[in-house]
Amino acid sequence: MSTLAEPAGLGAIAEEVQQQAAEWLTVLMSDEASEAEHAAWQRWRGADPEHERAWQHIDAVSRRFNGLHRSAAAQALAGTQQQAVNGKRRQLLAWLGVAAGGGMLAAQTGTWDGVRALRADYRTATGERREVVLDDGSVLSLNTGSAVNVRFDDKRRLIELLAGEILVSSGHGAGSAAPLVVATREGLVRALGTRFVVRQQDGVSTVEVFESAVEIRPRDSAGAPLLLAAGRGVAFSRHAPDAPHAIDAYADAWSRGQLIVDDVTLGDFLADLARYRPGVIDCAPAVAQLRLSGVFPLADTQRILNMLPNSLPVQVRSRTRYWVTVEPAA
Repeated sequence: MSTLAEPAGLGAIAEEVQQQAAEWLTVLMSDEASEAEHAAWQRWRGADPEHERAWQHIDAVSRRFNGLHRSAAAQALAGTQQQAVNGKRRQLLAWLGVAAGGGMLAAQTGTWDGVRALRADYRTATGERREVVLDDGSVLSLNTGSAVNVRFDDKRRLIELLAGEILVSSGHGAGSAAPLVVATREGLVRALGTRFVVRQQDGVSTVEVFESAVEIRPRDSAGAPLLLAAGRGVAFSRHAPDAPHAIDAYADAWSRGQLIVDDVTLGDFLADLARYRPGVIDCAPAVAQLRLSGVFPLADTQRILNMLPNSLPVQVRSRTRYWVTVEPAA
């Protein structure tokens, strides 16, 4: 399977260069950098290939952190006391180093969950998919940027979803008399002889059922569990589920290496596509409501982007390999 390469890890870059990249990130994220500073930054990047590798890494990974808005990150890095500045820059570098080892895994989760994801039993990098056959014959498919721990014994069959998205086809082999349960941060999803998808997002879990049914129990709910039948999906928090809805017929297409859409907005399409490639895809508001349909091969996200101007009045600009903007055609 073809995957896009991640930026070079910080471990291969000199600490001094890492610090320089963090300094430039601080300057540029403040939105007050002068033309002279921008020119100096470009000269620094061009002075040494290691400088460019450090910048590509720190810029791409920093954009993946949930809640790390650029201006907020700048404030975190730009304290008034030099000691605080240095400490917070070192903290940011440490966080980015964690993300370097596991692609978008650490970016999707908090610090501790990110570390656990990097040490998970099974995980995938950005753009990668993986299929695993478990001891009971269940088949587990991991989507891009996913991580799971598997705990099977006489009393339980537990799959702990730490990050990302999985497709579970429950098996009936040895030990299958024990309940098969997927645990997320928001609750438990119990399989009732079924095929279903579970996705861990920020503060919410989603479930889509393709065969039979599942039972969903939010962690902090004292009520009865929700029985979700085939053809239905639901999002749930730690406290309660939302109203179930009909699922898209192509919701599991990613497990076959495809992204299939039917009359979706370009903004939603690009947000989904961005999960499968490192870096950022920006969609200009002027074209975000354009609609498209099609079948797209996830093995080559750049090809998908290059095809967009053939069917929509847009152009695709690449500022770097990891920063793409889709905007109105000239």
